[in-house]
Amino acid sequence: MIPRQKLDAIVARFRELEELLCRPEIAADGKRFAQLSRERSDLNELVEAYNEFLKTEEQIREDKEALADPELRELAEEELPQLEARLEELKEAIDLLLLPKDPNDEKNVFLEIRAGAGGEEAALFAADLFRMYSRYAERQGWKIEITSKSDASAGGFKEVIAIVTGDKVYSRLRFEAGVHRVQRVPVTESGGRIHTSTATVAVLPEADEVDVQIDDKDLEITKTAAGGPGGQGVNTTMSAINLKHIPTGIMVRAEEERSQHQNLARAMQILRAKLLEIAERERSDAIRDERRSMVGSGDRSEKIRTYNYPQNRVTDHRVQLTLHSLDSVMEGDLDELLTVLRTHYQAELLRATADERA
Repeated sequence: MIPRQKLDAIVARFRELEELLCRPEIAADGKRFAQLSRERSDLNELVEAYNEFLKTEEQIREDKEALADPELRELAEEELPQLEARLEELKEAIDLLLLPKDPNDEKNVFLEIRAGAGGEEAALFAADLFRMYSRYAERQGWKIEITSKSDASAGGFKEVIAIVTGDKVYSRLRFEAGVHRVQRVPVTESGGRIHTSTATVAVLPEADEVDVQIDDKDLEITKTAAGGPGGQGVNTTMSAINLKHIPTGIMVRAEEERSQHQNLARAMQILRAKLLEIAERERSDAIRDERRSMVGSGDRSEKIRTYNYPQNRVTDHRVQLTLHSLDSVMEGDLDELLTVLRTHYQAELLRATADERA
């Protein structure tokens, strides 16, 4: 059963928002107007689904009454199965729309990829993963910018950190955090033996200044020469920033921007994201345990996916999904993987919600 009282209250709030947005004094207050518009937009899909549910329910009642009328009976018998099927679909849609939304879902993210076990091959795999996410970002119309990187001697990345900006980035990439494993024959392997290497991925929602307060006295800032490509100007100016957060020991480096000021701003963004991750982890043990049971904890120590090149296979171990399309996945075709993960997460949330109601 859907929670009608709660839904009726949501509809009432939706109508109130529509009335408020028509007021001149609200329209003149840009910040207030934007806030109310976002709230209305967040409720719109749920209100539409509930309104259709009520209309469908009314149609079913009318058709059941029509069964007693010889002239209308045939039409009612034909319509009823379709209407009842649609009612069940709407129930499921409403249940999903009522699930609590993660406040970070709309946020941009810092994507961190680090080479793990496997030496040079792990660094090459880290670069392949970065390319995969970059291609996916292009498909989504997102923007991806490297904020810092450490190149490996034989190619690839020891570490690369990038900011991904766009529509609902965190909600799509949130389940990518963890250990990614590759099985393939390295280009340096003359005997044709398959090697196993790993890379770790972290997905950190971008934190606003209001989310995380940082005291200047807790920061240790070091200015160094940028070490990446970019021409003589980049390599000879002290534009790179190393930032240390003394209480936690977190170290951040930013070097891809043109000035110290820009790199310091970027480093602060990354630091806030890391501190937000720590704060949320500390205050939401129950939520973390819930997520671990759904699609894994997202912890970087947890193996989540295997990329097997000889068999053109990718396997996500959290949902036991295997696709024989590794070539297209590495080109950024991640929609099927990410959709299955999110659907599984939602299904487990629904089950937990149903248990609470019971």
